[in-house]
Amino acid sequence: MTTGNLYIVATPIGNLEDITYRAVNILQQVDLIAAEDTRHSQKLLQHFSIQTPMFALHDHNEKQKSAVLIDKLQSGMSIALISDAGTPLISDPGYHLVNTCREAGVKVVPIPGASALVAAICAAGLPTDAFCFKGFLPVKAVAKEQAITALTDTTSTTVFYEAPRRVEDTLTVFAAVLPERTLVLAKELTKQYETFVSGTAEDILAWLHQDPAHTKGEFVLMVSGANKSQDDIPAEAITLLHELSESLPLKKAAAIVAKHYDLKKNTLYQIGLDSK
Repeated sequence: MTTGNLYIVATPIGNLEDITYRAVNILQQVDLIAAEDTRHSQKLLQHFSIQTPMFALHDHNEKQKSAVLIDKLQSGMSIALISDAGTPLISDPGYHLVNTCREAGVKVVPIPGASALVAAICAAGLPTDAFCFKGFLPVKAVAKEQAITALTDTTSTTVFYEAPRRVEDTLTVFAAVLPERTLVLAKELTKQYETFVSGTAEDILAWLHQDPAHTKGEFVLMVSGANKSQDDIPAEAITLLHELSESLPLKKAAAIVAKHYDLKKNTLYQIGLDSK
């Protein structure tokens, strides 16, 4: 008997037109759809005339129900996993099921598509050469402050998801711990009131306070990395920069050294300017 496939299907995060043709075809063809909230996902399926039966799989029952789904897959059924919105497992249920499938030799097939993480960072105007996704910040005050303080020396962009009822408190902590850092808050991505607000935490707090509606919706919070000082740059990188800049334009020299040593081009360019 042939084992069925588990398909990890990304669904829209707001605009229904963001679903892919492949995703619709898979959702129509599989034997069963494992959904985080079947009532919520039913609206999506109705919109695309998909009549495949659903099975509830969420944080509270995933470990228990994964065994049932594995049995179905091993009997030859194919199953699609979807979350309420976006790509499953990205701060959504599904890890235990996917891990169990891998251990059982069940083929897991990704069907890529919408993701709030990618949608936010590609349009935020922050460096994307290196970034770290941290999911949701801790709810408790002490743990949240510790998590934000840990970003003090982080030089890459950091991305968080945040709930509307906690976003103001989170920004207040950022204002106290990292007051000079540039932040970008993305709100209601792909929806009618999609908004990007950038500035310090105090700047974004001021925007939130302008209108009660500003605190409603789903949020992605992005934090710029700490600037590297010259002391953080390897001596050999600075030496190479000076040598290359004798025969190349400084911008080109900075780009070469940045790529070679995995450094920020703008930082090296400024070092070159300062040395002239």
